[in-house]
Amino acid sequence: MLLSEQLIIFKKLIFSILLLIISLLTGTIGFYWIEGFSWIESFYMAVITFSTVGFNEVYPLSNEGRLFTSIYIIFNLMVFAYVVSVFSTYLFEGELNRLYKKYAFGKEVRKMKDHIIICGFGRNGSKACEELRSQNIDFVVVDRDDQLLDTIQNTKKYKFILGDPTHEEVLEEAGIHRAEALITTLPSDAENVYLTLTVKELNSKVRVISRASEENSIKKLKQAGASHVIMPDAIGGLHMAQHITKPFVIEYLDQLSGTNENGLCLEEVKYEDLKTEFRDLSIESMDIRNISGVTVVGLNNTEGKLEFNPSSKVLVEPNVVLVIVGENSAVETFRKHFLK
Repeated sequence: MLLSEQLIIFKKLIFSILLLIISLLTGTIGFYWIEGFSWIESFYMAVITFSTVGFNEVYPLSNEGRLFTSIYIIFNLMVFAYVVSVFSTYLFEGELNRLYKKYAFGKEVRKMKDHIIICGFGRNGSKACEELRSQNIDFVVVDRDDQLLDTIQNTKKYKFILGDPTHEEVLEEAGIHRAEALITTLPSDAENVYLTLTVKELNSKVRVISRASEENSIKKLKQAGASHVIMPDAIGGLHMAQHITKPFVIEYLDQLSGTNENGLCLEEVKYEDLKTEFRDLSIESMDIRNISGVTVVGLNNTEGKLEFNPSSKVLVEPNVVLVIVGENSAVETFRKHFLK
C-alpha cells in the first residue's frame, strides 16, 4: 500500500485520536492553571468532564473554573460526536475490514512473482480474471474505482490495488518488475497506449495484451510495445455474423471456449510438464489419442513456430508446446497419465 494512500485512508481516524488527546491535555492544563489543582487531580477532572460520568469535583470550582468547564463540555460534545461518527464508520460500516484486507493483499502482492496484472475491472477485465482464476494463475487487479472494493475483495476475493494504473507508483506496487504479463482493458485507447508505454519503460520484458476500441489504435498500441491487441467489439460482431454464415464452425468454437454446456477443453502442454518417460518421444510413440482420447491439433516447435495438425512423427523436445483438444474427462485422463 502506498504511503500517500495510507495517509488519506487513516486521516480521519488519526485526526479523531488527536482530538481526544488535545481535549484531555486542554482540560488538564486548564484545571491546573485556573483552579491550581495538582496534575493528577487536573487529569482526573478532565477525564470525568469529557466522559460526562457525573462524579463530583475534586474541590468546589471557582466562577472562572465553572466558565471554563462549561466551554470545555460544549467543545467535548462536538469532539465526541465526531469521534463516534468516525469510529462507527470504521467498525460498523466495514471500513476497518476493508483496510485490513487492502493491507493483507498488499503484503501478498509484494511476494508475487511471474504473475499477471489486470488493469481495469470492467466487462473484459472481469472475464480475464475468471479465466486466470480457473487456470490457477496468480494475478492482481488494478483499478481506480473505489466502488469496486467490496465486489472484488468480498465477492470475488481477488487481490486488488486501488489506484490509477497509468501511474508508475501504482504499477510498482502491483509488482510490474516481477510480473510476467499485463492485461490492460481501460475504456480509453489513449490511456491504453500511455499505460503500455509506461509499462515498457518500467519493465521492457513484460508482455502487454491490450484492448482497443478503434482500428487506428492498433498500430499505435503495437508501436508502444503491446504484444497483442484485441478489439472485443469487432470480435463480438464477427462472431454473431458467423453464427449465420458458418453456424457449425461457430458451434465448435463455442464448445472450445466453454460457452457451450457440452464444451470441449483446449489446453497447452509444455515439454517440462510431461513425465520423464514421455519426453523426447514422437507423438505417435506417446499414443496420446488411444490412451486419453484427446487430439493433438497443433504445437509450437523448437524454432517458436506454430504448426497446425502436426505429423505424428514429430518429436516432443525441449521448448516444444503441444496444443490438445478433447472433452473435459479426456483432458483429465491425459493429465493423470502424461503430466507430472
